[in-house]
Amino acid sequence: MKTVQPIRDIAMIAAMKDVLMKQHYRNYFLFVLGINTGLRISDLLALRVGDVRGKSHIIITEQKTGKLKRFKINNELQQHISKFTIDKNIATYLFQSRRGQDRIHRVQAWKILNAAAKEVGLSEIGTHTLRKTFGYHFYQKYKDVAVLQQIFNHSSPAVTMRYIGINQDIMDEAVDGFSL
Repeated sequence: MKTVQPIRDIAMIAAMKDVLMKQHYRNYFLFVLGINTGLRISDLLALRVGDVRGKSHIIITEQKTGKLKRFKINNELQQHISKFTIDKNIATYLFQSRRGQDRIHRVQAWKILNAAAKEVGLSEIGTHTLRKTFGYHFYQKYKDVAVLQQIFNHSSPAVTMRYIGINQDIMDEAVDGFSL
């Protein structure tokens, strides 16, 4: 099984946004919502317009865990949501397929993200990259693994650190500076 990584470089995040915006605004918005909320792809793709438009929080029952999740929608995300949903019915899927009324599915989301990643020169990218990218940058900004553990509903800080790739960074740095 391939392990995916967070996007650690802010310039690469910007490059991904540019590529995805050129593809379709839906693809750009999927990426932006994912990296700014840390929600699992299955939960993102299940969202409907009414779940986010005019709301202060995204409130869902996580598909994987069955746990209730309440996530604050910050001002910048509110603006993206308003722009993206302006002409959409509240009952429609947020990430609707361009063919029919159904939503896009995990495989399609993976294809969208991988095509953009390939174009900007990133590898080890998958649907979990969005969640991991959120976690990585949240940790870099606040250095608060306990809050991040709560956001992710992880069982321990160690699980969270491993998940967001911080342990890998520490090991890579240690080995870089080691020589016999």
